[in-house]
Amino acid sequence: MKRHALAYLLTGGALIALAAVALAVGRFPVSLGELATLLGAKLSGSAHALEPNIESVVFQVRGPRVLAALLVGAALAAAGSAYQGLFRNPLVSPDILGVSSGAALGAAAAMLLALGALATQALAFAGGVMAVGAVVWIGARLRGHDPLLALVLTGVIIGTLLGAALALLKIAADPAGTLPAITFWLLGSLAAIAPRDLALAAPLVLIGLVPMLLLRWRMNLLALPDDEARALGVDTRMLRAVVIVAATLMTAAAVALAGVIGWVGLLVPHAARLLVGPDFGRLLPLAMMLGAAFLLAVDTLARTVVAVELPPGVLTALVGTPFFLWLFAVSRRSW
Repeated sequence: MKRHALAYLLTGGALIALAAVALAVGRFPVSLGELATLLGAKLSGSAHALEPNIESVVFQVRGPRVLAALLVGAALAAAGSAYQGLFRNPLVSPDILGVSSGAALGAAAAMLLALGALATQALAFAGGVMAVGAVVWIGARLRGHDPLLALVLTGVIIGTLLGAALALLKIAADPAGTLPAITFWLLGSLAAIAPRDLALAAPLVLIGLVPMLLLRWRMNLLALPDDEARALGVDTRMLRAVVIVAATLMTAAAVALAGVIGWVGLLVPHAARLLVGPDFGRLLPLAMMLGAAFLLAVDTLARTVVAVELPPGVLTALVGTPFFLWLFAVSRRSW
């Protein structure tokens, strides 16, 4: 228990430190002292003697971006943890059922029709949900197959089909305007996040998180064969349906908000599992904190390491690949 508490404590401290650094660094640097003065004045309601530009940068430019990184990272990590437990497969990520492909197709269609940012997010969310709905509907009608295997295979097939449709839309897009916008969205970005976007995405993530928290002890039973789980009084079919709906809501909201950002939902659950074990009740909160910290660190590097901002999806792959191999090697030597 002390080890678990230490993992939570260190992760929480690192998350707070990363948030402070993310608010401070950038093209318009803000010192930690100025940041502390500004936050203290806001919390107490008192006045401060800082320049107005500092308040604008912290609360209007970097603040929404930091909150978006925390929200998206936590959502993807939670969905990845749920899917890996659901499918009993360590290589499963939140887009296994085609949610990212559906969201990408919806966003590309909105950009092709020049519908605006809000419509792009709405169609991305709808596309992700509809893709998973199609996968579940088709998978449920494949009789005589393992239900989990049927879902995975159907997800791969639907994802490939949606990817082909996305390629057709990219061919039809304007090479000078729409095509670069679609390509940039597919790499993920937190640069244009507004408070309105957070207000739309956060409730959807919360709706998906609530059933996971309420059913966290039942999630452990999904690791058992179905007949053993049913003998313990758990309806595995209903539980899987609830988990799929909850994880899909969280993933679709995250993808609609920030685009396609890979590796967070695959890598972070492994790191959390290595620290606190496979019990979902302990795994879920730590995975969410680690996911939020990981994406916040990546996004901070993406906008500060070079003069031109890098897409977070590229950095997550560059950082995640060697780190995942290291985690895989370490986990083989331990539990």
